[in-house]
Amino acid sequence: MSAVHWPLAARIARRVAGTQPLEDSYHFARFAQQAPTLVERAATLAAAETGLEWTGVPQVAVVTRREWALANIAGFGRLLSHAESKLDGGSGLGKRLAGRLVGAEVGALVGMLSRRVLGQYELVVPSEDDTLGDTVMFVGANVLAMERQHEFRPDEFRFWVALHECTHRLQFTGVPWLRGYFLELVDGLVDSSAPEPGRMRRVTGEMRAAAAAGRPLIDESGLMGLFATPDQKVLLERVQALMALLEGHGHVVMDRIGARELVTQDRMARVLKMRRKDPRTAAFFRLTGLEMKMRQYEMGERFILGVERLAGFDALNAVWDSPEELPTLSEIQDPQRWLERVG
Repeated sequence: MSAVHWPLAARIARRVAGTQPLEDSYHFARFAQQAPTLVERAATLAAAETGLEWTGVPQVAVVTRREWALANIAGFGRLLSHAESKLDGGSGLGKRLAGRLVGAEVGALVGMLSRRVLGQYELVVPSEDDTLGDTVMFVGANVLAMERQHEFRPDEFRFWVALHECTHRLQFTGVPWLRGYFLELVDGLVDSSAPEPGRMRRVTGEMRAAAAAGRPLIDESGLMGLFATPDQKVLLERVQALMALLEGHGHVVMDRIGARELVTQDRMARVLKMRRKDPRTAAFFRLTGLEMKMRQYEMGERFILGVERLAGFDALNAVWDSPEELPTLSEIQDPQRWLERVG
């Protein structure tokens, strides 16, 4: 029996995601027709900008919020299958309740995210039938709603989003070791998840120390970081550093190409930065650890631009050489230190 109640997670995610009127409109259908052409153009420009090779032909999908949520629940299930095999101990009512609780939490979180996400590249954990194993995905309702709310030019905004997702595909397909490295980090988090004697006592002490020092009780790593063991925190920092690099790289590339190709680039960039700083969602993001996700764009962008300022944009190519050349979380915040280490 699975340690996480995935059917419950899927039901809750679907319910929280809900529907959006534009999903049934001709605008959605037209976007689906345009998307492959947008991706093809974005791929060519992103490959030239990054120097990474675009190989193969990905699927392109314009999906509803519910379809995105269900695809990601399935992805989490595949990603955590190794974890569940390690957490399969125990039996009876307690285990069933725990599985339902985790399933409900994951479902609610994914459902909430489905109402905000604009696009996604799906490769890290391909499905068994590989139908979403190499897909550039757009959440159609969210893209269309943003266009209407802010009066964006549809052709420019959709292409701008495509640039970001195509850059992510270049990262995972153009850097041969990257996917395996990411999965190793996930497995490492699982391997270090053995029961820790006195964990609640340790967490209570850390919360008291944070309060005394005037620091937030739950930091940007969220509840996961709060309850993580010291070994897990080291791995979490490596995950955060990797994601900051990838998001920052994607953001710089989309903005740089957009500045050359799109008339409304500056305004779109300003709106999205304000959207990420929306105070109405700050508490939710801090609790779940997604505050770090929001900061990854900013931190990663500063790192990319800092390296470029100090040594030129081509110096960034070193990050794709091997996992050892990746910046640490502290180096993400201090590009000079990374440059000194990698020479």
